[in-house]
Amino acid sequence: MLRTPTGGAGHGTATADDRPMSIGTVLLQLRDEFPEVTISKIRFLEAEGLVEPQRTPSGYRKFRPDDVERLAQVLRMQRDHYLPLRVIREHLDALARGEQVTLPAPGGEPDTAGHSWSGASVRATAARIGRAELLAAAEVTESDLDAWESYGLVAPSGEGGYDAATVTIARLVADLGRFGLEPRHLRAMRGAADREAGLIEQVVAPLRRHRNPQTRAHAEATAKELAELSVRLHSALVQSALQIRLH
Repeated sequence: MLRTPTGGAGHGTATADDRPMSIGTVLLQLRDEFPEVTISKIRFLEAEGLVEPQRTPSGYRKFRPDDVERLAQVLRMQRDHYLPLRVIREHLDALARGEQVTLPAPGGEPDTAGHSWSGASVRATAARIGRAELLAAAEVTESDLDAWESYGLVAPSGEGGYDAATVTIARLVADLGRFGLEPRHLRAMRGAADREAGLIEQVVAPLRRHRNPQTRAHAEATAKELAELSVRLHSALVQSALQIRLH
């Protein structure tokens, strides 16, 4: 659920709730549901015409609550249905006209339950998606994906298709690409991630070999916690290094 600028339901007035928000405030609201969204992503969606915030005379963006909800709808359609922005724009235009929109399942077929989408999040149930769906989710070309695979940044699973983690990686690689970072630049990150995963595996391997199911479950929880700590450490190290270089 999106946070309100006043800190929650029942606080403030309707006028306060409708106050224009900065892009930073919008980011904080969206990150409750979409932890990986960035300011550059919001700006990209604006550039693609998915949202049109007001501008102050000095050029600052000011978003209304309906702008934030529209951004959330876009992000849900990308996350849950892997739709390209062109299709998302068509669906949003149809919703604005009061029409019901039936979204495809992640495999590209219409929702087998025949459900219409009216703004609620419908979590994808498929474990993997196909190549076409990944291209749509990351909004890149076949040649882009070929390059990513050649550098080991993404790869289909052993059973075919791409899992949710690969979709996330593809979107992040695409976002970095908009800043001029090419797959060859990101290969070192892939190598570092593999080394960190190997280190975590060494820590939890004895637990995973245990016969007790609870101990094996503890191994999975420990691996997840170690991965989260590793990501936080990596982020802190990068921020620290940047501060040294920029000051």
